Amino acid sequence: MLYDLSLHMGYIYDVPATGARHIVRVLPLSLTNRQRLIAGSLKVTPHPDEQSNFTDFFQHPATSILVRNPHEKLDIRMQARVQVESQPVTADFSPMLAKLPDEISDSWSVEPSSPHHFTGSSPRLPETTEIADYARQWATTNLTVMQIAHAVCAQINKDFVYDPKATTVDTTPKEAFRLKRGVCQDFVHVMIIALRSLGIPAGYVSGFLRTIPPPGKERLEGADAMHAWVRIWCGETAGWIELDPTNNIPAGTDHIVVAYGRDYSDVAPVIGVLKSYGSQKTVQAVDVIPLKQQKMK
Repeated sequence: MLYDLSLHMGYIYDVPATGARHIVRVLPLSLTNRQRLIAGSLKVTPHPDEQSNFTDFFQHPATSILVRNPHEKLDIRMQARVQVESQPVTADFSPMLAKLPDEISDSWSVEPSSPHHFTGSSPRLPETTEIADYARQWATTNLTVMQIAHAVCAQINKDFVYDPKATTVDTTPKEAFRLKRGVCQDFVHVMIIALRSLGIPAGYVSGFLRTIPPPGKERLEGADAMHAWVRIWCGETAGWIELDPTNNIPAGTDHIVVAYGRDYSDVAPVIGVLKSYGSQKTVQAVDVIPLKQQKMK
């Protein structure tokens, strides 16, 4: 599937900001046999005094910018064309939950995709007793790791209400879990903690979701902004799968990957510091427009 993407992120400050340094991660990745970034551009206004590109630990391209002079707003615009390949349906070769610790121990890799980076707590995901208790219902079931992942995804989708007004980007997973409301970030953080509490490696995926649904299909939740879903390690043979708890579906050709990480802190589209006071207003607009399908080379 071929898409044209556009993203606008704007920050409007009550008082002009100075010395603003930010890291921006918004361009889609190129992933072998999954998706290909054909072209992409990033424009920042006001024009940065310094701008450089680098690759982070999880192998994501990022852009560092510095705006020294006072500015009342910061405007970030991204445009890209990306091709997404449909993934084959495979059998469930994941182990039973009791066998997974042995498979994790047998993995000697410390590469970015190693399961060892996605167990236990991470910067924004501390161990949470309430969520662990919620997940314990699957601990003694006669299910494979992949089946448990699908079951947790479906249960969160059933128990939680998608409500953009209920939470903010700083809402903790514990708060979102008690509310049983929130946005994709909240659904994903709760699901990651639940899976990790069972010993299943899980991580955060940041990306885009198709804006215009295929004929006869309902529009998916979260398509008006950057989206998020969960990456789960299902053993050495099955490897990683990706599930979207906001919509209770596997990630497919409607999902375009920007970054992988342990939680939102690793993949935030814009992070940084600046000198100012007062509050700020944030605006975000996303369009993911499907184009004529072509064969990926």
